[in-house]
Amino acid sequence: MFMSSAESQTLRVATFNVSMEATNYVANGEQVTGNELFTHLASGSHPQIMNIAAIIQQVRPDILLLNEFDYTSNDELGVKAFIKNYLNVPQQGGKVIDYPYFYTAPVNTGMDSGLDLDKDGIASGKGGDAFGFGLYPGQYGMVLLSRYPIETKQIRTFQHFLWANMPHNLMLGIKDQQGRSWYSEEAQNILRLSSKSHWDVPIDVAGNTIHILASHPTPPVFDGPEDRNGKRNHDEIRFWTDYVSGDQQAEYIYDDAGYKGGLVGKHFVVLGDLNASAVEGDGIASGIANLLSHTRVNADYVPTSQGAGLHSPKNPYAASHTAEWRMRADYVLPSRNLAILNGGVFWPTSNDPQFYLVKNRIASSDHRMVWLDIVFENRK
Repeated sequence: MFMSSAESQTLRVATFNVSMEATNYVANGEQVTGNELFTHLASGSHPQIMNIAAIIQQVRPDILLLNEFDYTSNDELGVKAFIKNYLNVPQQGGKVIDYPYFYTAPVNTGMDSGLDLDKDGIASGKGGDAFGFGLYPGQYGMVLLSRYPIETKQIRTFQHFLWANMPHNLMLGIKDQQGRSWYSEEAQNILRLSSKSHWDVPIDVAGNTIHILASHPTPPVFDGPEDRNGKRNHDEIRFWTDYVSGDQQAEYIYDDAGYKGGLVGKHFVVLGDLNASAVEGDGIASGIANLLSHTRVNADYVPTSQGAGLHSPKNPYAASHTAEWRMRADYVLPSRNLAILNGGVFWPTSNDPQFYLVKNRIASSDHRMVWLDIVFENRK
């Protein structure tokens, strides 16, 4: 969505958990190989992926983060195939869209830790024993699509940052039923904070650099009374609070190239499925609440949809929900020096002709695309 020259710094930024990971493409009882997505990307004809593309063609973001898009080091099989075979093809009467720039990178999901992290007595090398829950390396990966140039040499990733290196982390408070540390000293020495990865991706928008701070923290459930996933979710979100704070609060942070410190830049957008709500759900609310209330974050505008409101009519927070399981989980959070013009959640009502795109998880995803229109301002 390129604007006129007078509005060239206005852009639409969106996040969308597209549920495009291999377990969606196998029947019950079938073994997952991890290659299922790439087979369907090559075909250009899978109904769910076509609907995902149709939603993207309808909303037309300039910058878009896709969560749960399986990672492969072969871009021709992955992101390029999605762009060529789905986005560059009209879907359901939509208009083609192209993203000449994109970024994807390895994630921690499915990467063997070598240890029995979930304490089931078996160091299986996958699932709960991986650095991030996953049945194969690359599951639940991320892709950033952009219509503006990505400053690739300035990208910072934090895939390998150790949880133990975060001051006052919640990992040390995770105990088993006997009151002992859930994670052994050996595990604490290798366990990474990010369940997928944290990225700082700078993008050049008409001469202004905007830093996309992308992540997908673990859901704060699927554990036990020790709440290891809830505590990790909290600290994965807290990472961004410290990162945008800079100075002493961020001095502990180091990226995968070894450079230390927090955000170096003026404009940013925190983007992704954060799996947290300050007012609902099973997570530790302070993690997301502290990010939303940060002095550098513009969280004043809460994207909503009529479809979400009708989905849970008795819930006072319903209109802001971004997932069909009834919570605001997905966020587009710009810096204070970026003005918000408009925004929304793509959630058509049941009588809308486009409702079939979100009818259920099989149709597209259990999440909805969230977007904001933002503009650069000369204010601090």
